[in-house]
Amino acid sequence: MIDFYFWPTPNGWKASIMLEECGLEYNLIPVNISKGDQFKPEFLEISPNNRMPAIVDHDVEGPPVPVFESGAILFYLAEKLGKFIPSDPVGRKEALEWLFWQVGNQGPMAGQLSHFVNYAPEPQPYSQTRYANEYGRCLGVLERRLEDRAYILGDYSIADIICWPWAFIAKPLGQPLDEFPNVARWRNDIKQRPAVQRGVDLGKEFRRTAPPDDEERKLLFSQSAQSVKEQIE
Repeated sequence: MIDFYFWPTPNGWKASIMLEECGLEYNLIPVNISKGDQFKPEFLEISPNNRMPAIVDHDVEGPPVPVFESGAILFYLAEKLGKFIPSDPVGRKEALEWLFWQVGNQGPMAGQLSHFVNYAPEPQPYSQTRYANEYGRCLGVLERRLEDRAYILGDYSIADIICWPWAFIAKPLGQPLDEFPNVARWRNDIKQRPAVQRGVDLGKEFRRTAPPDDEERKLLFSQSAQSVKEQIE
């Protein structure tokens, strides 16, 4: 059994989709990031960066294994089960390249764009334009990669699972996929997978229906080195 610490966001969907694709049993533990669950001491022991998703794998010899960060979770499960990752050295190298590309490029750029589109207390034209351009650039990278293949590595893999959620919400971020036909086709093909649908539907009753209030903004967007120090103390 796997304990799965989750909240319904694109980053959370990466892990929920992987768990569903692998057919693994898991115990869902909601982490309400708007109420500060991510700062509870018991969660920080698993995820020291106070971010979900995270898992604890109890199906191991010895003590349970905690894993934090979405890319690490996908790689860990792929390695454990021998699923959704190539077996040859070059293919595995490419899988890691795209995992690192997503967590270092597409994810952060899309996340910052989402902040300025959905959560900034007042319009920030420079910031929104900056991250919209970077998000569009990342879509362009995917568009080129998908020119002659159905999926990022050829076969469906953790590279697709980790990149898909932030492409899934392109339109709400202000970037329709009309100029990225390969990405649009890839996005729609993956959307049809039953495991993907289950992963996205997980915890839908928790989805935000209103902008954050001041206290929630403080928890979500006003963390600093001092706040980390206070968590330790």
